[in-house]
Amino acid sequence: MSPEALAGGPIGKVVDGDLIQIVVDRMRLSGSVDLVGHGDDRFDPEEGARILAARSPRPDLSPDPLLPDDTRLWAALQAVSGGPWGGCVYDSDEIVSRLLRN
Repeated sequence: MSPEALAGGPIGKVVDGDLIQIVVDRMRLSGSVDLVGHGDDRFDPEEGARILAARSPRPDLSPDPLLPDDTRLWAALQAVSGGPWGGCVYDSDEIVSRLLRN
């Protein structure tokens, strides 16, 4: 889905058997992608977010050795800004704040 999986984002924690709900509202120009089940179990998106937050990234994920530096940087910037599931918009103030902390 995007390189944010390599930065520890939720898509990198999805496993076989997970049920993902995708909702697109064309009138409001909004959408959501949520974990809402695993196997026979079903739960609401909030529980799905808690489950994903508690999971470790998949051990079989690794960067392509030919992944360009600008793509790696894009993934890191998205991770700091909330990732694709957080809106895909860079939060420049948050990025600068984190850079200045280091």
